[in-house]
Amino acid sequence: MPTLRAITNKESFWGYVFITPIMIGFFLFMLYPLLASLSLSLTKSDGITPATFIGIKNYQMLITDERFINSLLVTLVYVVGTVPMGVALALLVALLLNQKIRFIHLYRTAYFIPYITSMVAVATVWKWLYNTDYGLINGFLSQLGLFEPPWLSKQGWAMLSIIIMSIWKGLGFNLVIFLAGLQNISPSMYEAAKIDGANAFQRFFYITIPLLRHTTLFVMVMAIIGSFQVFDQVFVMTNGGPANSTSVIVYYVYQNAFLFFKQGYASAMAYVLFAIIFVATWIQLKISNRKDVI
Repeated sequence: MPTLRAITNKESFWGYVFITPIMIGFFLFMLYPLLASLSLSLTKSDGITPATFIGIKNYQMLITDERFINSLLVTLVYVVGTVPMGVALALLVALLLNQKIRFIHLYRTAYFIPYITSMVAVATVWKWLYNTDYGLINGFLSQLGLFEPPWLSKQGWAMLSIIIMSIWKGLGFNLVIFLAGLQNISPSMYEAAKIDGANAFQRFFYITIPLLRHTTLFVMVMAIIGSFQVFDQVFVMTNGGPANSTSVIVYYVYQNAFLFFKQGYASAMAYVLFAIIFVATWIQLKISNRKDVI
């Protein structure tokens, strides 16, 4: 009969065997590129000739780079425009889809399909919809005799167009997370509140919102991280225009790395973006801890 120690050692051995491919992938495709990018950010490199070590000069240059400051502000506008509205709309739709109605599974699937669709494909379709000459949206507004916005051709309108599309695209993911949280709330709590005379708004604010605090925190953190990393829709729909009004940080990183061949400078920007996302997430967690959320 094998001893307990032998069984434990055997289980540990096979456990390490199974996690080895994951750890190899982590070191090769995550940790090594992360450290290599940090090293590259301290150099002047074009990706072709040997890199020259320049210390923190790339980071110093960011302070006076007007395009970088603009891209940071544009990204913040995008984050503010997408996260609160996207989270609130997802919660509202989740409440509607948490009802016992016919074809409810069909409705849930319909809302989730845009999320699993390629962002490039979605952005391309929306670019056609926004077209000022033959786009479906302006064509419909024209039939009604309403104002036809210059969706992607004017400053202000271009960012609004991307925000609207991004909220629609990401709605399915946030909705599913909220729906899972709602279904974990015991119906007996709502029944008890009804007996005590609580109306629908009171049940929402005093039962639903508090019991969804963990879910809301997760959705907010993921939404903010994703919003700071926005790139695909900007690249496909506007190329950062007009007049850099939609040039977000990741798009500016892409331009410096692959168009201007300033890969050391682009790496420095990427690390600044990482720091911004880290601080934003840390602040959310600290606020949540203060409110006894997690």
